[in-house]
Amino acid sequence: MVLSERDKRALKAGVIGIVVIAGLLLGMRWLDHWGGVRKSLGERRARLNALSMSESRRAGLAAIVPVFEMPKEEEKQKFLFLEKFNEQLKKAGIKVETMQFLPPVKSPEISGYRVLRLQCRKAKCNFGQAMDLLANLKDNPYWAGIEEFKLSCDKNKRQEFELNMTVSTLVK
Repeated sequence: MVLSERDKRALKAGVIGIVVIAGLLLGMRWLDHWGGVRKSLGERRARLNALSMSESRRAGLAAIVPVFEMPKEEEKQKFLFLEKFNEQLKKAGIKVETMQFLPPVKSPEISGYRVLRLQCRKAKCNFGQAMDLLANLKDNPYWAGIEEFKLSCDKNKRQEFELNMTVSTLVK
C-alpha cells in the first residue's frame, strides 16, 4: 500500500496534533502543580514573616520571660536559691520569722531532678508587700514554683498580714 502525498501530510498533521495535545495536557498538569507549589511557598513565607520581629519587640518579649538557671548539685543550689530568695524578701520588705528547707522529693513530671522546697513561716508584711514578692519571684533564676501560699490578716490590725509560703527549686 502506497500513501499519497496528501495522506502523508494528513498523517504528519495528525502526529503533530497528538504531540501538541499530549504536550498541552502535561503542561497544564505541570502548571497546576507549579501553582500549588507557589501558593504553599507564599503561605510559608507569610508565616515566617509573621515570626520575624524587630529588635525592640524581641527585647520586650525577653523582658517578660522568667530567667532560669539550670539546676546544680543540692548544696550549691540550696545556697544560691536561699541567697536570692532572701534578697527578694528584703526588697519586698517582708520579715520572716522561721525559714527551713524540707527534704527534696523526686518529681514524676521532671525526670532526673528533685524538687527542693523552702518553707517560710510567720512572715510579717502588708498586702502590697506580699503581692510585690509574688510579682518578682519570676526574677529569681533558681525558683521553680510556689508549693503553698497562705496569707492571713490579723483580726485586730487589718493592715498587717501573716504570710506562710513554700517555694521550690530543682536540684540534681
